Parts: sequence; C-alpha cells; structure tokens
Amino acid sequence: MAAELTSTKLNAENHLLLDQPLLRLPHELARKNLKSVQRITEREKEYVLPALKEAAKTSMANDQTPDQTLATLDAMISRMQGLKRKLEDLHQEEKKINQQSRKRIQHLDQLYQIPSLTDVKYDQWSRVRLDRLVVDHMLRSGYTESAQQLAREKNIEELVDLNVFVQCQRIAESLRHGEAKDALQWCSENKAALKKSQYNLEFELRLQQYIEMIRTRDKAKFVDAMVHARKYLAPYDETQSAEIHRAAGLLAFSPDTRAEPYRSMYASERWMYLSDLFIRTHHELLSLPSRPLIHIALSAGLSALKTPACHSAYTSSSSNPHSTTTAVCPICSTELNELARNLPYAHHTKSSVENDPIVLPNGRVYGLHRLLDMSKKLSSVEAGKLKDPITGEIFDESELKKVYIM
Repeated sequence: MAAELTSTKLNAENHLLLDQPLLRLPHELARKNLKSVQRITEREKEYVLPALKEAAKTSMANDQTPDQTLATLDAMISRMQGLKRKLEDLHQEEKKINQQSRKRIQHLDQLYQIPSLTDVKYDQWSRVRLDRLVVDHMLRSGYTESAQQLAREKNIEELVDLNVFVQCQRIAESLRHGEAKDALQWCSENKAALKKSQYNLEFELRLQQYIEMIRTRDKAKFVDAMVHARKYLAPYDETQSAEIHRAAGLLAFSPDTRAEPYRSMYASERWMYLSDLFIRTHHELLSLPSRPLIHIALSAGLSALKTPACHSAYTSSSSNPHSTTTAVCPICSTELNELARNLPYAHHTKSSVENDPIVLPNGRVYGLHRLLDMSKKLSSVEAGKLKDPITGEIFDESELKKVYIM
C-alpha cells in the first residue's frame, strides 16, 4: 500500500520543469518595459533640465522678451506632456504583464493543492496544460488565427504568449517576402539586448540590404552601397571581417555568377535564412525554448517506448503493403516517427518474449504457436508454409529454427 501511495503522489517540482517559460517570458517583458521607461526618462531629462536652466538664466539676464520665455516654457511643458503619455502607455503595459504573471502563478500553484496523480483535479489541470502546449505549437507553426481562437474557447489567453508570437511571425513573414524594414526596427528597439546575443542578426540584415543594392548593377546604387557599407558594415570589422571582404567582392560579380561564395550571397534562399535567424534571435532574447514545448513533453514519453524496431523498414501495415499486422506503437506512427528518430532508446531491465520462440530465415523472431495460428487463418498460405506477418515473406516450416534465450 505504501509503494502504491508513493507511485501516485504528485511531485509538483518535477512537473514545473516543463513550465519554466510560463513565468520566464513575463519576467523578460517586464524587464524590457522597465528599460524603456528608463531610456525615455533619461532622454527627456537630458533635454528638459538644461533647457530649464537656460530659460532661467536668460530670463534673469533679460536677454529674452516675456513672450520668448513663455514660448520656451510651453515647449518644455509640451515635451513633458508627451513624456507623461508615453509613461502612461508603458504603465498600462506593465499592468497587463503583472496580470498575466498573476494568472500564471495561480495556474501553477494549483499543482501544490493536488495530492495525487489520480485526483480528478490533476486531470483537469493536465488538460489545461495540453491546451497550452497545443496553442504554443500552433503559434510557432504560423497558425496564429487558429491559435487565438483555441485560446479564447479554452479561456487560456493569459496563459499563452499570443502577442509575442504574432509579432514574431509577422516579422519573420516579412523577411520571407524580402522585406527587412520591420526586422531592422525590431533590432533598433532591442539594440542593447542584442549586444549580448550569440547571433549577428542586425549585421546580416544590413548585409542583405547591401546585396540588394549591388544586385541592381546600377552604378548609382553602387555608390549608395559603398556608403551603406561604411556606415553599417564597417563597425563589425573586428568580428565579421571575412563577411565584409566577401561583400566587397560582390562588386565584381553579377547575380548570375556561379562562383562561390558570391552565388550563395545572391541566392533568394538567404531571405529564408534571415527569417530563421530572426526567430532564433527573438526566442533567445525572450528566453523562449527553441523547440515547441509539446515536442519536449512528447520526447520523454516517446523515449520510454522507443526500440530499434520502431525505425525498421517494416514498421506497420501502412508502410508495407505485404504486412498482415497493424502497429499500435505511437513511435511507429507516421505522425511521431520522425520526432522520435534522434531520441535515445528505452532502457528495460526486464524483457518479455514468447515461450516458444523461433527465428525465420530473414532473421525475425516470433512465437511458433502464434505464427502457426495466424498462417492457418490466411487463405493465401499453403499447408506447410508460414508467412512473416510483418514483411509478407513466405517460408517452409522446415526452414524454422528454434531460439534459446540465454
């Protein structure tokens, strides 16, 4: 009884290993919001304080008329009103982030109120988590409208990152269509954070702009391209000198060149590369997992089931028309087979085999009784013959060999 209670006891800490991004993203958004407040405040302070001192100085020295002094003060007041509006917008954004964090903490706290895996409340909580994982997967796959609708129907909008992924997919899509404007604006908004990134997204975007100028083969554009290179590419000379030298070489090669690496630099596939690079950079800055969470969750269960036979050429009747069986193994299914391909095999301390194992000439092992029984039921198999239920091959009974388990 004690062992049974131990096996069904819910360990909330283990469950939360998968849900770390649930709280990490609001934290990153709150930090980003605070940085915006600090940046805006510092910028306005650098303008208003010197302007105020100058206005007081000129007023005391009678260097300005009263109307000029009032105009200066009106300009400062207008500037401060603009600051107030910006801070109010950021304050509203902060309230949304805090509300989102509160909802997520409450959702995770429910785990600590559930004593057992057999409790009906755990089943309800797990269904909510599954809905979250499905929405996350849909957002990453670009099905934003479907993800939004599912989140609304399940009432989990506070538990999923709709706005973040919608913005990410919008910018990634613009890059796939050959437009870098939105991505560069995003880089400008996150300039400080990008300095710590392992990816060189802004450099690659500026390089692509340079390539598009050179692609025109217009002499005037060549001049613009060189000005662009000095302004945006030269600052990266210490870390990207090889790429900059290749970029300079593009001036001597036309877009239809077969010479590498210039052919690859001109290739339209570079826009797909930039789109993928943006997604990786975006996820890194916001501490988002690079893979969908549902893949991570599935991997644990798939690894526990995986065997070498799961990726055999003869996995099921769907992959082999000669097979007389249908695989019920999740890993052998077409939906999950590729996902499990690189996972480790399950470690089993005990094996279960038939009590009368035999091996066929093709090396496959079956229970003799089950094999004979199945062959008798198949009208296509002659007497004295046996059919491999997986490969469909037919053998004489005399070809069977007894297997002994050591």
